Amino acid sequence: MGMSISGGHNTAMSEINITPFVDVMLVLLIIFMVTAPMLSKGVEIDLPKAKAQPMEVDESKLLMVIDAERRVYLGETEIPHARLEEALVNNVRLQREGELYLKADRNIPYGFVVQVMAIIKRAGIPKLGMVTDPIDEQWPPQPVETAAL
Repeated sequence: MGMSISGGHNTAMSEINITPFVDVMLVLLIIFMVTAPMLSKGVEIDLPKAKAQPMEVDESKLLMVIDAERRVYLGETEIPHARLEEALVNNVRLQREGELYLKADRNIPYGFVVQVMAIIKRAGIPKLGMVTDPIDEQWPPQPVETAAL
């Protein structure tokens, strides 16, 4: 039984019409392109577990330190906060390795540390490690007693 190409009404179509499929795929592509930048807001970090084994210390890794006075050091060099992103972008070693370790004083406000982490992310550093001291045996910390007013 053969197919005729003449305009007869009894002929079956031998190909699948993919035009609706392509239209749906293009609409989905546009939706994903518009929503993808909205999904990546925030600073990504990998938080350590409470009972994790300590990492091996590698002295060759680049370390950023924030001291109690909010001074930021990249290695041994103090970097003014206003020039921090520029210093990170222009650091050849950091751009090549793509890895930075952050050590912040315990008394620094959380918001300041998050601002520094956001600057690190904007500078294009894909890996950020957080340096901490080993956890105390007394966890969670006991509440501080306050005097009644």
